[in-house]
Amino acid sequence: MDIGEVAKATGLAPSTLRYYEEIGLIQSNGRKGLRRLFQPKILEELALISLGRKAGFSLDDIRGMFTPRGPEIDRGQLLEKANELDNKIAELSAIRDGLRHAAACKAANHLECPSLLRIAGKNRNRATLSKSPAKSSRS
Repeated sequence: MDIGEVAKATGLAPSTLRYYEEIGLIQSNGRKGLRRLFQPKILEELALISLGRKAGFSLDDIRGMFTPRGPEIDRGQLLEKANELDNKIAELSAIRDGLRHAAACKAANHLECPSLLRIAGKNRNRATLSKSPAKSSRS
């Protein structure tokens, strides 16, 4: 497959493929004129790279998982990343719930809503202080 076919099949820009090759993440197996050629297995490798990127692994992390014998992925590293994702999902879920609560909240002022303040990690005292005229820089 030439670089254009790989780009079309994966949705990656040819410049991304060239960069991946430059940093040793993938390898072409020759050229047809000026165009790089790849084995069909490149699509599977790029799918793994894409999954790794979506999971939050760096390109250096991913490069370390590819060996001449194929991918060798540290299961402990996968579990650690899964735990990080669980924490991020919990954080994002709390933010989502806070936004939904704020949209439906009957409080006249969102700074008076204890549920929203708790979700945002603020307390009523800090909200009251921020509204105090002594704290205002506009006096």
